[in-house]
Amino acid sequence: MLCMFSQLVATGQFTIIKQPLGFIKILQWFFAIFAFSTCGSYSGVFRMSVECKNRTESDLDIEVEFAYPFRLHQVWFDVPTCKGPEPERLFLEGDYSSSAEFFVTIGVFSFLYSMAALSIYIFLLEKYREGNRGAQADFVMTALFTFFWLVSSSAWAKGLSDVKKATDPDQVINLISACDREENRCREVHEPVVSGLNTSVAFGFCNLVLWGGNLWFVFKETGWLGAFAGTYAPSGEKQPAPDSYGQQGYGQDPYAGSQGGYQPDYGQQGGGYEGGSYNQGGYDQGGPTSFSNEI
Repeated sequence: MLCMFSQLVATGQFTIIKQPLGFIKILQWFFAIFAFSTCGSYSGVFRMSVECKNRTESDLDIEVEFAYPFRLHQVWFDVPTCKGPEPERLFLEGDYSSSAEFFVTIGVFSFLYSMAALSIYIFLLEKYREGNRGAQADFVMTALFTFFWLVSSSAWAKGLSDVKKATDPDQVINLISACDREENRCREVHEPVVSGLNTSVAFGFCNLVLWGGNLWFVFKETGWLGAFAGTYAPSGEKQPAPDSYGQQGYGQDPYAGSQGGYQPDYGQQGGGYEGGSYNQGGYDQGGPTSFSNEI
């Protein structure tokens, strides 16, 4: 494997990594991993305490755990009723699995596609550019992932906001009936740490920027830019002259020709009197030589 890698480096097949097309694909690969891992591997916990008037019925460490995919309506916990030893079972509110799972799914598929595309860039770059079919398919997929990252990141950002509200201990305390009575004391002990989820949203929008920015570099490989430019005739191109000007041209006598036009030729056949005759335009006009001939 090491020998193969060194051979590929020696032949220059990894130079595509130094170009924006390959370098951005590597960034997409890493950021996709960070996005779906920070969301998909999350688990949080918060704690509350319920102190009843009768101290023996109190519970000062109520621990509530929740995790991806955030089906909070299935998360239950027991709280004292302050009316007896039997606790009361409560459930959190909300189901935010759709936005979270969609976000993670887009991250996983982005990771797989980035890895596959990067392998094609390195090992099959000539076939990728042959006929521009590979680049055109890559452009379509990049545009789709850009759209999906926009939708999934926005949906997950809204879902995370709802998860924070549903797991806020101050809000959960309102679900406990014992806390409605003044003689009982309920308070928050520990808030859930959601910094990892905040990071996942940030990575989601970073992926949106990466995929959207990569559209231009993939578009240049498709050949469509040259096709669009080829539809316009260059402004400096010479236009063909009309036939009448091409045959006759400028500076030529339009009356010159062989079809009965008047063709004076003073220099060649001589204009003036030559031996008693006047020669003009090749037409000899014989003048009278003497008055005796007329008589």
